[in-house]
Amino acid sequence: MPRSGKTTTPDGVPTLLDDVFPALANPVRRRILQLLLQGPRSVNSLAAHFDMARPSVSEHLKVLRDSGLVTEQKIGRERHYSLCQAPMLEISNWLHPYEVYWRDRLRLLRDTVMEEESGSQDG
Repeated sequence: MPRSGKTTTPDGVPTLLDDVFPALANPVRRRILQLLLQGPRSVNSLAAHFDMARPSVSEHLKVLRDSGLVTEQKIGRERHYSLCQAPMLEISNWLHPYEVYWRDRLRLLRDTVMEEESGSQDG
């Protein structure tokens, strides 16, 4: 659940996105998410992929955790992180209408260009 406690804005946009998009704005955090596609990883395992101190990686993980993009599980003395599906689905659901819109616009453009090319060949 987003930090605000609300699930949608008055216009129906999921508030989860308010936390997710800023978290995704950082290239280090996006790279961490890519690494987690391979499965759960410890902080040390993730930190090995970056030229920064472990505490810095931990700060990025905190942002990802607070946004709901990852979950944390303590196993022994280590913390392991995993991807969380819900925010990714929310992003996909929110972006889908825009994808459909642009796909339709491009299809219309293609059809218009093909008609014009066909007309110029006939004339």
